[in-house]
Amino acid sequence: MSTIIVSYDGTANDDDALALGKLLAQTGASLALAYVRHSREFDPGREEIAQHDAERRLAQGAAWLEDPDLPQHIVMSASTGEGLAQLAETEGASLIVFGSDYRTPPGRVEPGTSAQHLLEGGPIAVAVAPAGLRTNGGASIESIAVASSDGESAAQETAAALAAKLGARVVEPGAAEIDLIIAASQNGAPEGRVALGGATRAHLDAARSAVIVLPRGKSALI
Repeated sequence: MSTIIVSYDGTANDDDALALGKLLAQTGASLALAYVRHSREFDPGREEIAQHDAERRLAQGAAWLEDPDLPQHIVMSASTGEGLAQLAETEGASLIVFGSDYRTPPGRVEPGTSAQHLLEGGPIAVAVAPAGLRTNGGASIESIAVASSDGESAAQETAAALAAKLGARVVEPGAAEIDLIIAASQNGAPEGRVALGGATRAHLDAARSAVIVLPRGKSALI
């Protein structure tokens, strides 16, 4: 069973990430929440407060998902992206889910700084939820489109596997209704690493649905 890590810090846009993680978990994957602290406090009292705050944020996310027993990880790392990537490797996760940047208009997708870090050479698939997804209580994944490079089959394989598990259909990228876009990394990217080409960036810029970007040659959630 695959594991999906949701990056969560208690902000509204990270509630969008929770909503997308919940939809993707309908494949049978397990969810885990992660919050990255960038440093420890030297003062014991301040450290206790910082740790409690991290635990409170994660508990808030678990409560939003109505699953207080959900695995919750506090990661210490100077870089949120690197810390999450290390956690994903340790946990054997196949995907990290982010909300869009906090300035993103509703219905649009815009990776924030941490997601962007992993989209530029990261070792794991990255999902970005559209802003405002949290407010759509009836959201579902019924249509999946593929944005892939020539000769790159991982995106098609991932889309087909997700469609089979979710009861969705695979549609053309230009379809009127798309709930999820699976995007491949560009040709020439290092095997197993994410690298966005111009076509993939164009799909991200135009997206009105959730997006998953795969490392070169690697499928996710299969």
